[in-house]
Amino acid sequence: MSDQFLLPPLKPIAMKERVSQVFIERGEIDVLDGSFVVVDVTGVRTHIPVGSIACIMLEPGTRVSHRAAALAARVGTLLVWVGEAGVRLYASGQPGGARSDRLLYQAKLALDDDLRLKVVRKMYEIRFGEKPPERRSVQQLRGIEGARVRKLYELLAKRYGVTWKHRNYDAQEWGSGDVPNRCMSAATACLYGITEAAVLAAGYAPAVGFIHTGKPLSFVYDIAVLFKFDSVVPIAFKIAASNPTEPERKVRLACRDAFRATKLLGKIIPAIEDVLAAGGVEPPAPPEDSVEPAIPNPESLGDAGHRG
Repeated sequence: MSDQFLLPPLKPIAMKERVSQVFIERGEIDVLDGSFVVVDVTGVRTHIPVGSIACIMLEPGTRVSHRAAALAARVGTLLVWVGEAGVRLYASGQPGGARSDRLLYQAKLALDDDLRLKVVRKMYEIRFGEKPPERRSVQQLRGIEGARVRKLYELLAKRYGVTWKHRNYDAQEWGSGDVPNRCMSAATACLYGITEAAVLAAGYAPAVGFIHTGKPLSFVYDIAVLFKFDSVVPIAFKIAASNPTEPERKVRLACRDAFRATKLLGKIIPAIEDVLAAGGVEPPAPPEDSVEPAIPNPESLGDAGHRG
């Protein structure tokens, strides 16, 4: 039997205590001497403390070994495959696996029209600091939200002195947009990455959304937008105002620093629980015969981001 199967179970660091993310491009990712490393084209090794990172964004030109993917899964770090400059999300791993009790809870809220509306109203209240109008459907609230979002873009663009027409970009050609839109795409991709990591770590399904539906990351979009205009949008406009030569890279670095300074990861999972609690339904208890995690973690970490 290989030595890797004789190692004691790893005890993941709580999601709220982790660094948000790192981006890797044009490198071979492997495990050497028990450590997660990136080997670039010149053969230089860069060690990455994978267990203290929420997610690793893999840009074009990266190759990941089976051992590296297995190690990332064991320590609860999400691997996300993204497009050039990180402005598109293609696929991701699933750290630790989703919990059936939380999935059933989320699905029950999403499938019941009345419960779903309660959750959507709570999201609206968190975003805008006020209760939404009464007797409005999800579709009507979505329309009201869209109008307010467009106004927020205009106000923030004016504050930072950026010429802003509207949110416009070609998903198939990331470099085709103007600088403000390129900055915004890079910023939102960073936010979506750590939000997806938090959603998965908390045991929920990224695809089961309430405002957004029909997309693989619908719930990620729902939760990310709660923080978007207080975090990444101002960063994108501030950098766009300076008309940098490498806008995406500057945005990514600025988002990384801001996420760390504001401890954003520590806020996302509690926000998820707060939003879903608005449905007024008690989460179901795990069934007695439920399968235990593949890597046992008998000591509770006291964090909703880990199974225990």
